[in-house]
Amino acid sequence: MKINGEVTTGLGKAAYFLSQEFYTKEFKKNCGFIPFPGTLNVIVPESCLDEINEVKNNCENIIKPDEGFGAVKYIKAVINDRIEGAIVFPAKTTHEENYLEFIAKDKLRDELNLEDGDIVTLEF
Repeated sequence: MKINGEVTTGLGKAAYFLSQEFYTKEFKKNCGFIPFPGTLNVIVPESCLDEINEVKNNCENIIKPDEGFGAVKYIKAVINDRIEGAIVFPAKTTHEENYLEFIAKDKLRDELNLEDGDIVTLEF
């Protein structure tokens, strides 16, 4: 599946969660990288939500963390045909349904020179 979406500023909460050792260990083991402590937030078209929800609901990749933290489903993905990473689906989130959160080893805003409003392509 290939989707275009618009980069937007997130809530700034992912940095804390992605710096927790149990998350970093699992992403390193399962995806091959330790994620930069933060996600790239991408707003996707509402017309894609049925397909995305199907992928999310059928996703068997899950990190079950220590007590007090939420589980995270993830699927490996590529952004802009260049950088491998993963789309994460946190069990506890305050984002709208049409927000996807992409993680990678690098700070993607710097690596891809991205600003709010830029269009990116996610493939998964």
